[in-house]
Amino acid sequence: MANIYTLQDPTKQYPTPKFKKQPQTVPGLAKKMTPRPDHGETSYIGNGRLPNRKALVTGGDSGIGRAAAIAFAREGADVAINYLPSEEPDAQEVIALIQKEGRKAIAIPGDIRSESFCKKMVAQAHKRLGGLDILALVAGRQHAVEKIADVTTNQLEETYEVNVFALFWICKAALPLMPKGGSIITTASIQATHPSPSLLDYAPTKAAILAFTRALARQVAGDGIRVNCVAPGPVWTPLQISGGQPQKKIPEFGSETPMRRAGQPVEMSPLYVLLASQESSYVTGEVYGATGGLEIG
Repeated sequence: MANIYTLQDPTKQYPTPKFKKQPQTVPGLAKKMTPRPDHGETSYIGNGRLPNRKALVTGGDSGIGRAAAIAFAREGADVAINYLPSEEPDAQEVIALIQKEGRKAIAIPGDIRSESFCKKMVAQAHKRLGGLDILALVAGRQHAVEKIADVTTNQLEETYEVNVFALFWICKAALPLMPKGGSIITTASIQATHPSPSLLDYAPTKAAILAFTRALARQVAGDGIRVNCVAPGPVWTPLQISGGQPQKKIPEFGSETPMRRAGQPVEMSPLYVLLASQESSYVTGEVYGATGGLEIG
């Protein structure tokens, strides 16, 4: 596969529908997907934009989190990744890729639905990395349902705990440890402003992330900390095939975009790198969309 810097037609750069139906149990593994997502394993080339930075990435085992972790390492950062214990096979691949770049790689498995774990995770990342100046919050929970009657209280609570509560707990724990110049990057979605009927609990959490990002950015700007958001459209990740989308929609996943295909995780990573780097020093409280042409606003 060509690297992401080669001039090419973006509509044909990656696989287009149709995809095979391929149900997995939550949370799903990237290594079992067909086609396998591109996280930048061979396609992302670093340019030294994050020299000796210290990053914590949630959801770093697969999907957009994995792509961000690989890119951070290739740009010169040491990286700690969080993931669920069941995602260990994917996570170990990421750890190996980070180490291959000569960077420190820290694995911190655990469930961010626990406030106490979130505190321990941040403290552990800070200690083992020798600092913490990049926080990329990517982990998310998404489960599609047909009707509001199908959304159980347990599902509602889990979605908000992962997508919103953990975001609050992790930022609260991390901010006292971050130096001036630090960067927090949240992950929303086009669902924040264009919600799908089947994502009745998920879409509002993404709207909450937008508001949280803008409010926190204004609160901590004077402390020299920037807070920004990446809002993807449909991206080919384990989240989608493990219940994030109805299986009947998987074959045509991404075809509704003007580019007629789903995004790949690696196509999100340059935004995380930009927002983490000093190049975006005058950018805070902003939302960067990567949607294949769908409108965010």
